[in-house]
Formats: sequence, C-alpha cells, structure tokens
Amino acid sequence: MARSLEVADIFRRHGPVWRERHRGHISLGQLKAMSAIEQCRSAILGGHVLQCDDCAAAQVAYNSCRNRNCPKCQGSAARQWLADRQAELLPVEYYHVVFTLPARIADIAFQNPALVYDLLFKVTAETLRTIAADPKHLGANLGFTAVLHTWGSAMTRHPHLHCIVPGGGLSPDSERWIPCKRGFFLPVRVLSRLFRRLFLEQLAALHDLLKFHGKLKKLTESEAFTEHLAPLRQTEWVVYAKRPFAGPEAVLAYLSRYTHRVAISNSRLIACDDREVTFKWKDYRSKERTRHKTMTLAIDEFIRRFLQHVLPRGFHRIRHFGLFANHLR
Repeated sequence: MARSLEVADIFRRHGPVWRERHRGHISLGQLKAMSAIEQCRSAILGGHVLQCDDCAAAQVAYNSCRNRNCPKCQGSAARQWLADRQAELLPVEYYHVVFTLPARIADIAFQNPALVYDLLFKVTAETLRTIAADPKHLGANLGFTAVLHTWGSAMTRHPHLHCIVPGGGLSPDSERWIPCKRGFFLPVRVLSRLFRRLFLEQLAALHDLLKFHGKLKKLTESEAFTEHLAPLRQTEWVVYAKRPFAGPEAVLAYLSRYTHRVAISNSRLIACDDREVTFKWKDYRSKERTRHKTMTLAIDEFIRRFLQHVLPRGFHRIRHFGLFANHLR
C-alpha cells in the first residue's frame, strides 16, 4: 500500500529551491520549522529498534521532531494535553465562542505577530470577563481556555480565537456557582462591540511599537494608521457562540481536534508534482450544497501560505484565563 502524501514530502522535494529563491525573506523560526518537518521520523533524527519477544521480528522506529508546526507530531501532544486537562472539566454546559480579527488587522498581525496576537488574547479575555461580570448578563467571574488559529481552510490569513467556556462562573464573593440561562451564554452583539472598541483603542496605543513594510509601510505615519483603521469602527466584528456541547466528554473530543492543529493536515493533501500542490479545503462562504472542494496552488505559494502561520519562538497559542489561570486553578 502506497504511503500518503505529506507536507514533509513537499518540503524535502521543493524546500531547498524555495529557500534559495527567498533567501533573506525567511525568519529563523520558519527555517527551523521547515528543517524539523523535513527530518521528522527519518534516519537523520535517529531512532530505536522494536523487537517482538515471541518471534524476534524487528522494526525500526525513527524519532519525531516534536515541532509544533509538524502535522505528524501533534497527535501525541494533543492526547497528553487533554489528559492533563480532563480533571479540570466541570459538570456544567460548555460553550464555544469565537473572536475573529478583520482582514485589515490580519495583515498588520502578519507583520507583528507577537504584539497583535498577544493583544488578541488580552482583549478577548477582558471582553468576556467584563460582560460576564455585569449583573445585567451573568454577574459572575468566568474561567476559560483560548486557542489561537491564524489560518482559514485555504491557509490564508484568518486570525481568530477559539474559546471554550463553562456556562457560568463564581459569584463575586466566590461562595456559589452562577449558571447562565440554559442554551444561552452571553449576547454576541454586546461581546462584539466591546471587543471592537477595546481592540482598536489598545492597538492604537501600540502604534509606536509596530513595524510596517511592503504595502503597509505607509502605516508608519500615525495619520495613515488612523485612517486605515477608521472603517473598522463602523463594521460589525465577527464574534459568535455555538450551541452548548453535549457534556464534558464532547468538550474533550472537540479540544482534541483543535488544540494542536496546524495550518494543514497531511490527510487533506491530494497530489503534488514539479509545479503544483492539490489539497482539500472547506469553503465556508459557499451557498452550494457541498462546501468541500479542492484547490491547486503553485509550489511556491503553498509553502508561503504554510509558513506564514509559524508563530514566534516562545509564543503560547493555548492560554487559560480567569478561574482556569494557573494561579487560581
């Protein structure tokens, strides 16, 4: 049975030429991610021999790279993370709330990932905790886990936070649990508008620390930056809450698919030749009966799209807030 196509195959075959072509425009983190994926589970990283005690049959098992961008290394990491989290699940409804950044800010985030993505976590947490603490809505202190994804199904820039939130929180005096209304968490329009206001205010405060190049270089000027963000004050930002999960077990099953996901999994790859890569993707905007489609990209563009989602070294893409923060848990 033929082995399925992998991202590692594409990098091994086309990576050297791509790196030479883009020399000087690739970050150290991107180079390390490419190298790790190319070497993963190969003789370069070494390995060990598995031998059956009964029949003496032997099999060589090569070591994994354990890079968080490698499609092959996330399964075991996700299972271990979930095992650590299982004891923390509460016997209540859980909700899935998603906060998405507009495209104009996604471009700024691509050039300033550490600052802008960190701000996304901060403002999302402030938004959820502020609205939940309001007695008009819940009047409770929340705890939740947030996971950063920076991609859409076609590996384009689409930064958003997936928040897994229990349906309720502790009273201000921490003496009792206050549940939300069954089947309803918090009003998304109220969340959206506070999220928009807080994010634009705090992004403007960071302007002097942001770096701009290429088509965004003009944003170095404060007036141009203000003008660039002005239309975003009049549009609705995408914040939505999905239906509650069917119990804690469903939360774990969901998290296992989301916490350690990378820009594209090997299972979505279909074919690769000397010029192009074809893969499966889901068109969420399509009005057709099926949203599942195939896309073909030039090798150069496929690698570029994959690597634009490599986060800065040391950046935590899974974070816990409120009651789930480490000092309170």
